[in-house]
Amino acid sequence: MQRAVVQGSKRGLAVLAGVTAASGMGLVYALENSVSASGDNVHPYALPWAHSGPFSSFDIASVRRGYEVYKQVCAACHSMKFLHYRHFVDTIMTEEEAKAEAADALINDVDDKGAAIQRPGILTDKLPNPYPNKKAAAAANNGAAPPDLSLMALARHGGDDYVFSLLTGYLEAPAGVKVDDGKAYNPYFPGGIISMPQQLFDEGIEYKDGTPATMSQQAKDVSAFMHWAAEPFHDTRKKWALKIAALIPFVAVVLIYGKRNIWSFTKSQKFLFKTVKGREPPKAQ
Repeated sequence: MQRAVVQGSKRGLAVLAGVTAASGMGLVYALENSVSASGDNVHPYALPWAHSGPFSSFDIASVRRGYEVYKQVCAACHSMKFLHYRHFVDTIMTEEEAKAEAADALINDVDDKGAAIQRPGILTDKLPNPYPNKKAAAAANNGAAPPDLSLMALARHGGDDYVFSLLTGYLEAPAGVKVDDGKAYNPYFPGGIISMPQQLFDEGIEYKDGTPATMSQQAKDVSAFMHWAAEPFHDTRKKWALKIAALIPFVAVVLIYGKRNIWSFTKSQKFLFKTVKGREPPKAQ
């Protein structure tokens, strides 16, 4: 009777803990969505990115074009301090192409005597920063220093959808919204007022592969490039996930067989206690 009461109390506690956990998760979900819905900016719509599937890879042609957009448009103001030219090798470029790309850049360095010089880049160099420091960047952009784009695709809510929508979402400010000189109105930016004017326009650049450089095409390509820059191991990670997923059934069979083989003997054991002749069990006092 007592054992049944204990088991019943344990079962009740487990049910209570489950209900509490589910309620807490529901509360967190509701708060998160309520906060997102109460923002003062338009939320980006979901787009069918080529790399968004669980086992989908980057469209390398799009990433290469995105680098062209970054180099010709974005690099004038934005840095990518975590990206090196060596990251291009055997991913979006050959080694020769990456070396040539690095050699086109001028890298600030010092010579053997400690004097400041500029030299052609090499594969181990970072992509050059357009400004020597943040104060210079802010002074050249109406007091707002352009952020580094190395991790921007993963640092903003909405990711690639946000970057694409921001780059293509410039509009005339609605009545009652004041936009200062040097700024622009973009409903996808928090607050609506952004310090970066519209940068992408139809035929604003010319792609090397002949793809029509519409505004949306440029935005799509540079969004893909920014995601690749933030996660260059993206495709490798998914390849390993696929390999591990393929091995799971075989590993599971081995583990189940081993478990049955080891525990079948242990579970089938029987212990028999016999009284030794000449010895009697002690009598209770």
